[in-house]
Amino acid sequence: DIAVNAVKQIVEERGERRVADIGNIQIVTKEGKSLSDTQLVKGIIIDKEVVHPGRPKRAENARIALIDCPLEMEKGEFDAKIRIKDPTQMKAFLDKETSMFKEMIGKIKASGANIVFCQKGIDDLAQHFLAKEGIIAAQRVQKYNMEKLAKATGGRVVTNLDDLKRQDVGKAGLVEERKIGEDKLIFVEECKDPRSVAVLIRAGLKRMVDEAERAIHDALSVVADVIEHDKIVAGGGAIESEIAKGLRGYAPKVGGREQLAVEAFADSVEIVPKTLAENAGLESIDILVALRAAHEKPKGHLMGVDVFTGKIVDMHEKGVIEPSLVKEQAMKSAIEVASMILRIDDVIAATRPKEWKAPPLEEGMEE
Repeated sequence: DIAVNAVKQIVEERGERRVADIGNIQIVTKEGKSLSDTQLVKGIIIDKEVVHPGRPKRAENARIALIDCPLEMEKGEFDAKIRIKDPTQMKAFLDKETSMFKEMIGKIKASGANIVFCQKGIDDLAQHFLAKEGIIAAQRVQKYNMEKLAKATGGRVVTNLDDLKRQDVGKAGLVEERKIGEDKLIFVEECKDPRSVAVLIRAGLKRMVDEAERAIHDALSVVADVIEHDKIVAGGGAIESEIAKGLRGYAPKVGGREQLAVEAFADSVEIVPKTLAENAGLESIDILVALRAAHEKPKGHLMGVDVFTGKIVDMHEKGVIEPSLVKEQAMKSAIEVASMILRIDDVIAATRPKEWKAPPLEEGMEE
């Protein structure tokens, strides 16, 4: 359900076709708790902390400014020194710096934002004024996360504070810093119709987390393929058995030695249901015989192996389906590899190198 809901959320209509770019789905892995705590977040998770420790870590009905410019004093092109002769000059210098930071924060406040994600750094003084205005901020957010934030919240990344307007501010139902395991993360969630979402994977051991991440990625890819190409086939070895049946019916029409090649190809395709049966602890020969008989009946093309009961059943009714694109690619790849091997004219055997032995010493020579 997590994979299906995640992909459905990021589907885009482009002309007459649908596109599901799983690059818009963020996968975050953290050790701790169990796999059952894995969740889909309708928003983005930022691996950062709120910059000012004195600020609240939670904001509802968040209005989010995405800034790709530093909230710091810019360094000049050349090094320069300022000679201060009395304290008033020092005060004037600091007052000017303060007023510049106040102006920066004033532009953010004027946009209506109460959350700031900055791709660059935020000066300590700027952090102070942000906290004073009740604005939660995070700094040095990665570029790819800024792009995902824009898609999730409907905001726009601005490179100059002068360009920050109310229409550039994104929205989220909740922004909150939470401690997950040993790390602090900022959750941007409850976004309205987000075009980028996150999956937070939890498990007790790193190996389990890594395995779950691979499984989630595979599931996302499969769902995306189904949505984009809108074609599915029955699983459980049903499609392979139907292909083998068609090939055996075609073989007599070929004639000659080529007929044997077509029949051999049909046998090779049936390796899939045969292996499926063996892995399930079933008798593979009995399963293949039952499959061939089932595929001769009406709606036989949907019949496959139920590995739990060991029976031949309707895979469509069982909900065991696969994307046709995956099957097509697997078949093409297998044919290409077999053809490549058959084109090999010669083989160089790789043998172990003989061990080198020193020649015997002549008589009278010492070792």
